[in-house]
Amino acid sequence: MKNRGRFGDFGGFYVPEVLIPVLEELEAAFYQFHEDERFVAELGRLLRDYAGRPSPLYHAKRLSEHVGFQVYLKREDCLHGGAHKVNNTLGQGLLAKYMGKTKLIAETGAGQHGLATAMVGALLGMETKIFMGVTDIERQSVNVHKMRLHGAQVIGVEGGTGTLKDAINDALRYWTGYVTDTFYLFGSACGPHPYPTIVRHFQSCIGTETRRQSLEQCGRLPDVVVACVGGGSNAIGMFSGFIADEAVKLVGVEAGGRSLAQGRHAATLVAGRVGVLHGAKAYLLQDEEGQVNETESVSAGLDYPAVGPEHCYLKDAGRAQYVAAGDEMVLDAFERLAKLEGILPALESSHALAYVIDLKGQLDGDTVVVVNLSGRGDKDVGIVEKCRRDNLGQA
Repeated sequence: MKNRGRFGDFGGFYVPEVLIPVLEELEAAFYQFHEDERFVAELGRLLRDYAGRPSPLYHAKRLSEHVGFQVYLKREDCLHGGAHKVNNTLGQGLLAKYMGKTKLIAETGAGQHGLATAMVGALLGMETKIFMGVTDIERQSVNVHKMRLHGAQVIGVEGGTGTLKDAINDALRYWTGYVTDTFYLFGSACGPHPYPTIVRHFQSCIGTETRRQSLEQCGRLPDVVVACVGGGSNAIGMFSGFIADEAVKLVGVEAGGRSLAQGRHAATLVAGRVGVLHGAKAYLLQDEEGQVNETESVSAGLDYPAVGPEHCYLKDAGRAQYVAAGDEMVLDAFERLAKLEGILPALESSHALAYVIDLKGQLDGDTVVVVNLSGRGDKDVGIVEKCRRDNLGQA
C-alpha cells in the first residue's frame, strides 16, 4: 500500500493507526471490484438510468459570440442531483454495498456531495450521516433541506471556520469509532490513499465522455479544457480524459476570494506550500509556522485549504496550469451565463467560466474551449443576491 497512491512526491496516507487497516480493506475492495464484470454492469446501469449519463456537451453559441471563440459546456449540471458528485457517490456507495457495509458517512461543503450521498443512501437503504460546517449549513440551506428529505442526518460542525475542512475533521474522528459497519464516502480527489485514486476513477466518466463527444461534434480534440478546483474531483475527472494528449491545454481555476482584488492570493495551488492535511501530502494554505490558514470564497464547494495530490503533481510536472478567479469575476460569470444561455451555473463552476470569459478577444475564433459545468446554481441564487445587495450598500 505504501508504494501506491503516490503522484510524484504527493499523496500517501498519514492517518491514525486505527484507520490503516480500514484503508487497506478499502483499497483491496476497490481493486477487487472496480473492474469486476457484475460491479461494472450494475454501476453502468445506475449511471445511465438513475444519474442520467451521458451528460451533454453543449455548444454555447451566444457565449462563444461574446468571447470570440468556441465554448462548449460539459453539462454535469443536468445530472440527477444537479452536479457531478453523483458519479462518485454511486460508485463508492455500490462499493460499500459489495463490502457489506450498512452505514454511510460523508463530509460536504456546498452540499452537493452531501446531497448525492443522501440520495445514494436512500437508494441503497443505508443509514446516512452528513457532516457539514455550520457556516455552510447557513449559506447552503436548500441542500441541507434536500438531504434531510432523503433521510440523512445532517450533523453541524461548529469548530474552526465551520466550513469543509472542519467537516472533514469531524467525519474522520467519527469514522475511527465506527469502522466496522460504516463506509466513509469521501467526496473529493484528496484525503489519504486510496481515496484520490478511487474518486478519480469514478469521475473519469466526465473526461471519457467529453473526449468522445468532442471528436464527434468538432471532429477533433479541444484546444483547452477548463474546470474549477477545490479538492479537485470534477477537474481530475475531466482532465483524466486528456492528460495523455499534450496538445490539449489543461487549466484548473481555484477560488481567489475577495483578496484577489487586493493583489493577495487565497488559492492553494497558486499560493500554497507543501504540507500534510487530512491524510495526504499536498499543497495547502499555511502560515510560516505550518498552521493551516483560513480560506475565503463566495463558493462553499471551493472553500478548502488543500487540494488533491494528483493536481499537485500535474502542476509541478507542468502538465496543467492553475490560476485563481476572484469573487467579483465569479459573480459576473454566473450572471453572464444566465443571461446569454439561460443556464444557472454553480458558483464553483462559475470560477472556470470566469477564466474563460476573461480570455475574451485573446484567442482565434476557431479555438475550442471546453468548460466543465460541474453543477447547477439553484443552490447559489440567494448567495448571489446577497452579494449584490451588499455591494450596492457599499457603493
